[in-house]
Amino acid sequence: MKAMVYTKYGSPDVLQLKEVEKPTPGDHEVLIKVQAVSLNAADWHMLTADIFPVRLMSGLFAPHKPILGLDIAGKVEAVGSGVNQFKAGDEVFGDISFRGSGGLAEYATAPESFLVLKPANLTFEQAAAVPVAAVTALQGLRDLGRIQAGQKILINGASGGVGTFAVQLAKAFGAEVTAVCSARNMNQARSLGAEHVIDYGRTDFTQNGQQYDLILGVNGYHPIAAYRRALAPEGIYVMTGGKPAQLFQALLLGPLFSQKGGRKLCSLSAQPSQKDLVFLKEWLETGMLTPVIDRVFPFVETPDAFRYLGTGHARGKVVITGAA
Repeated sequence: MKAMVYTKYGSPDVLQLKEVEKPTPGDHEVLIKVQAVSLNAADWHMLTADIFPVRLMSGLFAPHKPILGLDIAGKVEAVGSGVNQFKAGDEVFGDISFRGSGGLAEYATAPESFLVLKPANLTFEQAAAVPVAAVTALQGLRDLGRIQAGQKILINGASGGVGTFAVQLAKAFGAEVTAVCSARNMNQARSLGAEHVIDYGRTDFTQNGQQYDLILGVNGYHPIAAYRRALAPEGIYVMTGGKPAQLFQALLLGPLFSQKGGRKLCSLSAQPSQKDLVFLKEWLETGMLTPVIDRVFPFVETPDAFRYLGTGHARGKVVITGAA
């Protein structure tokens, strides 16, 4: 089968289109004919190893898993013994990050417990845009952020994959949503439901005197003390992504700051969840939640898709169509 392979860390130029062995589903696994894959920040980090922890998890000198791609959508080609949730021909989507990716290929295998039937009203490209980003937004807002109706919520980095889902989810939970993004993305944030939009190029939300019950930091570029200043007395700051310096600050200093007063600062490491995908599927089917896709690239242009992702200016998700 065709696959986009990398055997060393580096720029998108290290990606190569190769023929590799087609996988076989094991017990409780399904074989999926991949129709679409969406890219995430994690894919970029695994490709470039731009943050050192990647090497600890994926291989110190070279990647152990040569095929990237966490988010997939496709058709079930075959099922292993013991599979009872799916059958050949079913259209599914899910996050296969638990096995170290593998979606950028004609076929991929995954345990049935990490897949969900694709909503009929979504294309494969739209479905592939959902798992990692939407589950991250959901777990950040609901689980760590303890979001409640009527709260004042700020989404910092509201125009990317996680951010566009977070704005919609926060609105659906009944919160008053403030979105922080660039000037060119302000109308998009409003269209997704944000009542207030801040252009980070003109206004620093940590300095304007406003305080929020919950801040979801998708792109964390402020010092952690600045986020704390923008929290209400019992507010919660949840970091889901950002520059390495801010990530380490959240991990190391978050617990310390959380001990002072009622404010809480924490970081999220989202986990694949079939239960959460089922929850999101219901909202996707009713139209309460809509994937935002910036660009769709053909499989042979996967390196270009990564280059675009690497600019950091994608509006929503970057999606790659299947190899066949």
